[in-house]
Amino acid sequence: MSNKTAIIVGASGGIGRSMADVLEQEEEFSQVIRLSRRPESPTTVDLKSEESIASAARWLKDQDIKPDMVFVATGLLHRGQKGPEKSMRELDTDWMLENYQINAIGPALIAKHFLPLMPKDQIIRFAAISARVGSISDNRLGGWYGYRAAKAGLNMIIRNLSIEWARKNKRSIIVALHPGTVDTGLSEPFQSNVPPGKLFDPERAALQLLDVLDGLKPADSGKIFAWDGEEIKP
Repeated sequence: MSNKTAIIVGASGGIGRSMADVLEQEEEFSQVIRLSRRPESPTTVDLKSEESIASAARWLKDQDIKPDMVFVATGLLHRGQKGPEKSMRELDTDWMLENYQINAIGPALIAKHFLPLMPKDQIIRFAAISARVGSISDNRLGGWYGYRAAKAGLNMIIRNLSIEWARKNKRSIIVALHPGTVDTGLSEPFQSNVPPGKLFDPERAALQLLDVLDGLKPADSGKIFAWDGEEIKP
């Protein structure tokens, strides 16, 4: 087993938990650290609190942990009675702000505090869960204003990060990943329209994303890739 560390942020969710499980089973990493808001997390991470993210980074530094991979598996699509907007009449300031906070700002802050901990003399991988609906060029249906805009924002953040971090580590791979529709609480209200064979269980989704991530090279940094390895245009 190599002396490498992977960090999963959002490890209490469906994809994050499965990603951590698969990484432990494959034994490519000597340790897999699961971070979330849950009490069982070694240091809690709340994407709405930069201080909690900074505190987690300080904990990692105190433990002399230099992660080789950071995977941000968090996301927000609906909460209670709130969900994707079908038309502009449903636009709501607080709901849009929460979409941005969880789907774009949170991953950006994870990068701000965690990327400096990662090695600068070897290949590193930083990935965040995005979505095909965040592609502006692919948007032909409209709707889902807050979620689409937040994921588009995340995609731009990933591009920016890749440019800046390449100056510090030319072997860095910083990407956004679209997992497809995964059988989790996030997608549950919208699964009825999923074509047969396209609703993935979390373990399969994790394996597919890892296969994509493992096959990427530094030249791919800053891009968005789907679960099948297809590059998604912004």
